[in-house]
Amino acid sequence: MRRVSKIAAAGVATAALALSVAACGSSTTDDNSSSSNSSSSTGSGGAKSKGPGIAYDVGGRGDHSFNDSAARGLDKADKELGVESKELTAANGETDSDREQHLDAMAAAGYNPVIAVGYTYGPALTKIAKKYPNTTFGIVDSVVDLPNVDSMTFATEQSSYLAGVAAALKTKTGKVGFIGGVQNALIGTFDAGFAQGVKDTKPNVQVTREYLYKNDPRGFNDAASAAGKAQGMLDRGIDVIYTAAGLSGDGSIQKVAGKSGAWAIGVDSDQYQDPALAKYQKSILTSAVKNVDVAVYDLIVSVDKDKKPKVGTNTYNLANNGVSLATSGNFIADIQSQLDAAKQKIVSGQVKVSATP
Repeated sequence: MRRVSKIAAAGVATAALALSVAACGSSTTDDNSSSSNSSSSTGSGGAKSKGPGIAYDVGGRGDHSFNDSAARGLDKADKELGVESKELTAANGETDSDREQHLDAMAAAGYNPVIAVGYTYGPALTKIAKKYPNTTFGIVDSVVDLPNVDSMTFATEQSSYLAGVAAALKTKTGKVGFIGGVQNALIGTFDAGFAQGVKDTKPNVQVTREYLYKNDPRGFNDAASAAGKAQGMLDRGIDVIYTAAGLSGDGSIQKVAGKSGAWAIGVDSDQYQDPALAKYQKSILTSAVKNVDVAVYDLIVSVDKDKKPKVGTNTYNLANNGVSLATSGNFIADIQSQLDAAKQKIVSGQVKVSATP
């Protein structure tokens, strides 16, 4: 088994891939000669397909959140299947054109599937997936309606609802807060679910919502801004803060940990279990988990092992354990019965969770 090391600077990574493509004689267009989407298929220019290529959103591997969740899926596939893989990370301020170059370079080099982590890759992946119809693509948190794309969507409003139930039951001040990285439709699902969970549990609890940026992916890679928002909330008596902002959430968790009696709620990964956040874990009440690792692993296996690429829109929710609420630390053990009851109401359809704030 051979792992290709991560190249953190996306521009450098693209250049390196371009050299790789030139070295193996591959063109940058798909000639439709491949008869299969499997990893043993022939890609553009006759080059044998490699293992998966994954393009992380800003923050990349090490964000303690959804990029890390995707990385766990890649690592599991790499270990079990012995695949050769490539990892790229988007930088702050990247354009759709930059993202197109990253995806194009991996597809041209023969990586298959090519997985884009994050909705920001939507326009770029739409264009590149059309260019390489014999390569399977995956995208997290967005829907690209093409026959060779696995659109991995998550009912984050449902896990966020459970986070809201926990927040309402654990607050001592009657004030809880939500911090979103970017004010868009995707992060709105976290916001909406959390607020509804709070209100359905204790209508008198006050919910404060704030965002780091209106429409800039830097919101997922700006821990200082999140720390400032969290401190402001703590100063106003808010004692439970749920942050959906990728790597930025570290700043919020650190501030909450500095306030006696306050709780942080993590997102996407079980942040209590993250070694980088170990010193703050006694302040992490729970995490609204999005199992991106499962979706990524399933796609890689479908291409590399099963030879039947998983495509279409695939939704991960509470019913199929695609999203969940972490129990690490046992801080919610005393309210577990209420959380279980809330989950059952969602799964049965008795409670409809809004995805819009």
